[in-house]
Amino acid sequence: MDLMRYGLCRFMALVAVLFMAGCATQPGEVVEGPPPGGSEVVDKYLVGVDDTLSVSVWRNPELSVSAVVRPDGMITVPVIGDVVAVGKTPEEVASDISERLSAYIRNPQVAVSVTQLVSNAFLTRVRVTGAVVSPISSPHRPGMTVLDAVLEAGGMTDFAAPDQARLYRKVDGQIKAYAVHLKQILQKGDLTTNYELLPGDIISIPERSF
Repeated sequence: MDLMRYGLCRFMALVAVLFMAGCATQPGEVVEGPPPGGSEVVDKYLVGVDDTLSVSVWRNPELSVSAVVRPDGMITVPVIGDVVAVGKTPEEVASDISERLSAYIRNPQVAVSVTQLVSNAFLTRVRVTGAVVSPISSPHRPGMTVLDAVLEAGGMTDFAAPDQARLYRKVDGQIKAYAVHLKQILQKGDLTTNYELLPGDIISIPERSF
């Protein structure tokens, strides 16, 4: 009974995380095959308060700056002063800066990147829950895979059902579940389901039924 209660708590924790991530529907049928990836899945990042932006102006290093977004939603750029950043994509901020700098330099080429995510930290993390040694919520890194995340969580427990693992990903506004065969990955070196992770992904590893 205690084991069943433990498993139920794990399941409810996953549901709570999915709800907090903003899903409107519960995961439906488990999908066999690779999940879609890339820019068509990841929503455009909107700059928030306390994010750190790197502003680079080509051939004008004196105008380049690293700035933390203030509570008023602004950053300060040399020559042009305050620029609204909150609620815009980095590309939109770059466009605004370029337009204003054009009054001072010819054809300014501006690039803006987010070097430290703070405001949307929850959405940019990867989580591993269920039958692992230490469930984690880890910052996403480019190239991070399912196996990387599971190993960061200390690996699976003796009670894990590795080939019933699931990758939950938000696709077209809905959370979808993709089959992950961890036993095949770990014991046979079959990396077919060792998917590359995206920000916001959740890996859930259930316990075996006794």
